[in-house]
Amino acid sequence: MSVEILDGSTIRKFVDNERLFHQTVDDLFNRLDKNKDGLLSYSEMMKELQCLGAVGVDCDVVGTVSFVDEEEMGVVDLEGFRAETKKMMLAMANGLGSLPVQVVLEENSLLRKAVECESSKGFAL
Repeated sequence: MSVEILDGSTIRKFVDNERLFHQTVDDLFNRLDKNKDGLLSYSEMMKELQCLGAVGVDCDVVGTVSFVDEEEMGVVDLEGFRAETKKMMLAMANGLGSLPVQVVLEENSLLRKAVECESSKGFAL
C-alpha cells in the first residue's frame, strides 16, 4: 500500500487513454477470471467484494456488484467489465472533482495505476 495524492483529472486522464486503460482493465479481468472461461462470476469477484467494507483501502474493483449481469446468469464478459469499470472510474472522478485528496492505495489497484501513469507521463497517446 502507498499513500498518494490524486484528483478527478488524474482518473479522467487514465480513462481517456483508451489503450492504457483497456490494457490495465484487461489485466485485472484476466487476474480475476480464475477458471479462464472469459466470464467473471460473482464468486470470482468475491475477493474484491469483500474489501468494499474496509476503510481506507482501495479495491481493484469498487462497486463490483453492479458488474454482475443477472440476465446473463450472474456473469460479465470483458466488454461489459470494461464498460462498467469505466463508468465506475468516471463516477469517482466526478466525486473527487478538482480538489486533490490523499488516499491509501493498494499496489495493483486501478487508482494506483492512474497515479503512476500520471507521474511517469504515461498518458502520451
